[in-house]
Parts: sequence; structure tokens; C-alpha cells
Amino acid sequence: MWSAELLRARFAMAELPWQPEPLEERFFKDRDPADAAVLVPLVQRAEGLQVLLTLRTAHLNDHAGQISFPGGRCEPEDKSPVETALRETLEETGLARNFIEVLGTMPVYQTATNFMVTPVVALVQPSFTLAPDTFEVEEVFEVPLSFLMNVDNHQQRSLQTPLGPRTFYAMPYECPVKQKNYFIWGATAAMLRNLYHFLNAKG
Repeated sequence: MWSAELLRARFAMAELPWQPEPLEERFFKDRDPADAAVLVPLVQRAEGLQVLLTLRTAHLNDHAGQISFPGGRCEPEDKSPVETALRETLEETGLARNFIEVLGTMPVYQTATNFMVTPVVALVQPSFTLAPDTFEVEEVFEVPLSFLMNVDNHQQRSLQTPLGPRTFYAMPYECPVKQKNYFIWGATAAMLRNLYHFLNAKG
């Protein structure tokens, strides 16, 4: 099981050879690429590390109703993708920076909607309080890192869309506490797959 100490050690290591997931088919080829960043928040709970995720509200223009990491577009005043991820996380969820320990970044992931997303992996102290932006965020919830890093829970699926067929990863999670099903898929699942590959890379 991955602990905070093991994650710190892994991100402190020299570059390891591993292969990121293939990129998705671009559905919006005429849309200019937009830089963005997300935080991959790993909450240090007594029962083990938990990945904090958001369920986006249904009325948004981009990725409405989907499960995602907190984050968004890079703004001109952001000095780095890390600054974008921290700023957007605070704006979306209320999670303050003083609870966050940034470990490092993962390779840029280009989404089907042409966002160039930098995932920023971080440990989070558990004593935080949240104040979600109800316009953007319907719910904030946590999933055990051990569940998401178990390859047996990684499903490859496909569907037919008006723009053509799409193949994607999914990690459906049934929360025993809330007795609710969360369908984690698309770019979020692909970035979690990249984290899986990185954590399991052999030096």
C-alpha cells in the first residue's frame, strides 16, 4: 500500500522509464489548445491515502456532470501549472494551500476537448474544511488510492458518439459510506492510469 513516505521517495527519485497512456482522439480539432492544470490531492487519512475528487455541476460548458480533479485553465497571472492547480483548487473546493504539500507533476495530458492538462500530485493534511463553489461543484468526495491504483479496477470501455467511436478507461467506484456509485472515466481515469504507471515503474 502506498504511504505518504513512499510517495515522497518516489517523486524524489531520478526520472524512471515508463510509458504514459495513449492520448484520446481529438474531437475538437478546430479548437485551439488551452493550457490547464489539475490537483491530484491525496488526503492522508488514518485508513490510508484518499484521492479527493469533484463532481461537476450539470450546467457547465466543459465536462458537465463529470467527475474530475479540482483545476482549470491557466491564467496569465499564474506563474506555473502548480500555481494554477492550487488557485483553482481553492476557488472550486475551498481547500487552502497551507494544507497542501506538492510532490511533483505528471506528464501533460491532452484531453479530447483539446485542453493541455498538467496534473500536480500533492499530499493533503486531513484537518481541512471545504467550501465548494456550488456553481461549478455539485459534490466533493474521496476514493481510496488503493482502489484506484489496483489494475483490476481499471476497465477499458467504448461508446459511439455523434463524432465517432470513443474508447476510454473507467474506474467505477461504489462508496460504502454514502452507498453511492461514482463513474470515474475519461481524462480523469487516464491521468490516474498514468499515476499507476509512474508508481509501478521499475528503476
